[in-house]
Amino acid sequence: MSIIQAATEKMRSLPPEKQQEVLDFIEFLQSQLAQKNTSIEQVEPISFLEASQKFAGCVDGGPGDLATNKQYLEGLGTE
Repeated sequence: MSIIQAATEKMRSLPPEKQQEVLDFIEFLQSQLAQKNTSIEQVEPISFLEASQKFAGCVDGGPGDLATNKQYLEGLGTE
């Protein structure tokens, strides 16, 4: 017997006002789940800099910051 079948059988034995309470509780659980899914989707976006911060300095050798070392990039892509 599945969970739904067992719950349905037990619910049928309850008086109508208790059946309504069960239905209200199910709807409450559904609304909680919907709110949780909505809050997960509303993650605040972060910049590329923030997302890549943990990788800064992880390459051995080379200049630490290519953006400030313009001479390192001179001639790149020629020939």
